[in-house]
Amino acid sequence: MTAIANTNQLLLISNSTHHGGGYLDHAESEIRDFVGRRTEVLFIPFALHDRRAYAAKVEARLREMGLSVRSVHDLSNVPRAVQETEIVFVGGGNTFRLLKGLYDHDLIDPIRQRIAAGGVYVGSSAGSIVACPTLRTTKDMPIVQPRSFAALDLVPFQISPHYLDPDPTSTHMGETQEERIQQFLEENEAPVIGLREGAMIRVQNGAVHLKGLQGARIFRREHKPVEVKAGTNLQDLLAETSAVQVA
Repeated sequence: MTAIANTNQLLLISNSTHHGGGYLDHAESEIRDFVGRRTEVLFIPFALHDRRAYAAKVEARLREMGLSVRSVHDLSNVPRAVQETEIVFVGGGNTFRLLKGLYDHDLIDPIRQRIAAGGVYVGSSAGSIVACPTLRTTKDMPIVQPRSFAALDLVPFQISPHYLDPDPTSTHMGETQEERIQQFLEENEAPVIGLREGAMIRVQNGAVHLKGLQGARIFRREHKPVEVKAGTNLQDLLAETSAVQVA
């Protein structure tokens, strides 16, 4: 696995809403600490169909955290807005639609360049997956076809959000999430973090830490899955495999 650039700062959240709470409630303290004194947010709403309503919801919630939000769907010069913002926030929804929107608006390289130059990235669910090398660990239906499965490649591992452990009492005969991840590893090298709801990954100063309310499960090719708790430094577990190749 290639090293994460020290300039790359990301907060990758499994889910936007946790059971019993409101939108981003479970992640608010981590978001506040992560962004520090930065206040300017550029929101990427492409994962949902109604971008205006989505942006209004995010703007209202982040305003409560002292953050100001602009949504790319309202802007004429989106690459410039990416270049000038302090925080890029990519919301959840359908991963295929999200990645297609990033390609359609030519935002892959501008976002990469902004994060490399010191901007910070906050992603939730689909927004966390597209920070990875590819979208190949999404569970979403391919309702649209993006130009490529290659994503932002801000981290050299994959995330499988909303991770659910197999239920031994279930009569459902379909594949479990763990089985699907193992199928991914039959064809790909990148390690996968099965990120349970309430959990998040904080990438900062070249380090990768598991944060939040829940643990995660680390999957690596030709290794047994490893259970990790919140607060764990994942660096060693993620360092044994090479970066994924994408088409």
